Amino acid sequence: MRTASLIPPAALVGVLLLTACGTEGADDATGSRPTSVCATAEAGDAAGMELDGVRINALGGAGYSGCAEFQVTNDEPEAFTYTVTFDFLSETGGGVMRNRAETVASVPPGGTVKRILKASQPLVTAQGQPLVRISKVRSVPADEAPAPGGPCPESGIRLTADQGDAAMGLRVVGLHLENCGTRPYHLDGYPRVDVVDEAHEVVTDVKVVEGGGSTALGTGADAPARPLDLAPGERARSTLVWRNTTEFGTPVNAPYARVVAKPGAAPVMVTPELDLGTTGKLGVGAWQREETR
Repeated sequence: MRTASLIPPAALVGVLLLTACGTEGADDATGSRPTSVCATAEAGDAAGMELDGVRINALGGAGYSGCAEFQVTNDEPEAFTYTVTFDFLSETGGGVMRNRAETVASVPPGGTVKRILKASQPLVTAQGQPLVRISKVRSVPADEAPAPGGPCPESGIRLTADQGDAAMGLRVVGLHLENCGTRPYHLDGYPRVDVVDEAHEVVTDVKVVEGGGSTALGTGADAPARPLDLAPGERARSTLVWRNTTEFGTPVNAPYARVVAKPGAAPVMVTPELDLGTTGKLGVGAWQREETR
């Protein structure tokens, strides 16, 4: 994983003039797509930033609505979908006020895709210091990316992970499967889960166990497996359970989990941010029917 680096201000003077940034990107306050996201604005000495193949190229100047052009470069041999988390900073003290994740889908191998980040506040101080930064970059193979919205995938199911809960070192993340197709979808048992590290390699020294009872009770991951037939529109849930206890050894921190809902199903890679400590274990609950919202 590459570390974040600041691009020298002098190198950006020529690219920090933005004219009519366009209509890409959602407004930070309303989520709407404004007709004009940036007026002509000069960013002066604002520095760019680069992290894990994502670079902020240019920022709208102080006194303007926030506008930043960023680009994603894919060095992988296949198409990847990127999720980039941006921190919006306070002008006084530089603390993080909030953050937002932007998804850039299906960046081709060796390709670069540019996008506009729009905020309801200036993204540069009067002194030319950036008020936005890249805090995290996650990427998954495009053909394994979750599809939380839009057309139903060819598989006929949507498989996503929620934000999870964390308390006293216990982590619980839900896997949610929706039958968005036109036929019943049969489940019987546990999904297959592989732990995947930042380099997109499977972590082989973590034991994935069926059920979460050996980690903690009352998480929903220890219910018995039973056959389910999901009609179109119905949902099921599995649960990932782990502890981040660190004792002797090397802690395992792996962002991703590759999930196969049942034998023969297409894999989906989710990002539960697995901080497994030195426990060497991840519990996986059986599929259970979930109430349709």
